[in-house]
Amino acid sequence: MGGANTKAASADGKYVETIYLPLWKGADLKGTLEQIRRNAGKDCGPVGITITGELADCYPSKRDGIAHISAVVKEVFPDARFYGYDGRFYETTENHTLFSAANWSASARYVGKVHGSVVFIDTGSTTTDIIPVREGEPAAMLTDFGRLGNNELIYAGTLRTNLAALLHTVIVRGKPVRTASELFAITGDVYLLLGRISPEDYACDTPDGGPKDVEGAARRIARVVCGDLEEIGMDDVREIAEQARRRQIDEIKAAVTAVSEQHDIRKAAICGLGSFIVKDALIEMGMTFSVVADERLSRVFPAYAVARLLAESEEE
Repeated sequence: MGGANTKAASADGKYVETIYLPLWKGADLKGTLEQIRRNAGKDCGPVGITITGELADCYPSKRDGIAHISAVVKEVFPDARFYGYDGRFYETTENHTLFSAANWSASARYVGKVHGSVVFIDTGSTTTDIIPVREGEPAAMLTDFGRLGNNELIYAGTLRTNLAALLHTVIVRGKPVRTASELFAITGDVYLLLGRISPEDYACDTPDGGPKDVEGAARRIARVVCGDLEEIGMDDVREIAEQARRRQIDEIKAAVTAVSEQHDIRKAAICGLGSFIVKDALIEMGMTFSVVADERLSRVFPAYAVARLLAESEEE
């Protein structure tokens, strides 16, 4: 249950679904969950939930966000169990701190069962998690605030990141140009323009409400330097896009290096919509890595991990 996307998966991997659900825009949370219940089938079995949407700015606090989301979940799935970052499942979310942004913990814990000690990296639409896993157990800070301060969370992803947040200055025709601090273009435009994602992968709103095609992406990127396609050409726009890609790769490399050295872990396991960005970074670093799941499951990996962990807990 994210702030922008809600993802669902079955423990056997046969059912997978991602739904764009911008909570801050008053999206229909209950209706979306009912849709998931229908699509998963009446006999979908026990349901495990992990929550990250509590940070959406429609909620005054994380406590309020967890309370609201979990209450709606219980309306649709009365027997739902909530995953806490301690690796346990709970019937209620009274201690909200256990459940705030616990998705990374579920993914890392499940990966740890397979890979042992590894740096787990998940680049999604909005963020990049860089989680040290030692002897099967996540060793990261327990809150997003803590992880941001410890190289374990980069608030930049494959689709929704504002280019002005990545690039304060770009080089255009050999000259440094400051960028406009407006929501003119996002990383989805970069990777669509560069051919790394498809229009179908661009699963969020465009900043201008315009088309999800190469020309639309180019127009939006041109605005980042207060230009248009008459003033600057496609070659210039592609140069800006490449600089954004380069910056994202460099940030991932720096954070992975810091986490790897801190925990003396020299291999990685990766997943997510943006796994191609992470691959580029790790190849440049010369770091051994494996992909934790096929493309379908990789894009909903926290949901799949929760489903697997719940199924295993039911068997114990």
